Amino acid sequence: MKPYKKAIILCNGFPPLKPQLIEALTDSDFFIAADGGANIARELQLQPDVVIGDMDSFVETGDESFKIINDPDQETNDLEKALSHAQSKKATDVIVFGATGYRLDHTLKNLSVMKQFDSQFNSILFRDRFADIFLIQSSFSQEFPMHTAISLFPLSGRVEGITTKGLKYNLNNGIMENGVRDGSSNLSIEKKVEIQFKKGDLLLFVNHKNIEKT
Repeated sequence: MKPYKKAIILCNGFPPLKPQLIEALTDSDFFIAADGGANIARELQLQPDVVIGDMDSFVETGDESFKIINDPDQETNDLEKALSHAQSKKATDVIVFGATGYRLDHTLKNLSVMKQFDSQFNSILFRDRFADIFLIQSSFSQEFPMHTAISLFPLSGRVEGITTKGLKYNLNNGIMENGVRDGSSNLSIEKKVEIQFKKGDLLLFVNHKNIEKT
């Protein structure tokens, strides 16, 4: 069995809820702040193990006890730098907070980074106040509380041969394509949701709101 080592990354997007972040940190191995994510950590009274980025957002106070890595490379964004650092620490699984919200171009870039690094970890999960977001592999199978809001979205243009089970609106060898068809605002109506597809990059959004009500 492969070793399990979890990294938590906090980016400079819309801040997570403090209890949400603390829960993730309880069984993590290290905590990386991506540039301005360190400002959010400070506001939440949490301390990362390291802050890394081009330092265009992080405001130093001079009494930091954590390591600061200034990487000025403009060919990579702060999330890429943080994920590369997680790799150097032998992380196998990563949860990223603050990767969404505020600037849409930053959110889209971070989703592109998710695809870039997805094969290099066992799992990369984006978590915000509203949903868990991750790329799924075919075949995918997971149990969810009944009536969990679930959306499917083709990340890189087109996903082919999609077959789903356990959703209110199922597909049978269907296609999703940007600007043509996606799978937003579906619902789980069985305990287990199963998804298969033949080609493409498929994002799964799992809404927190309905999970918390269950």
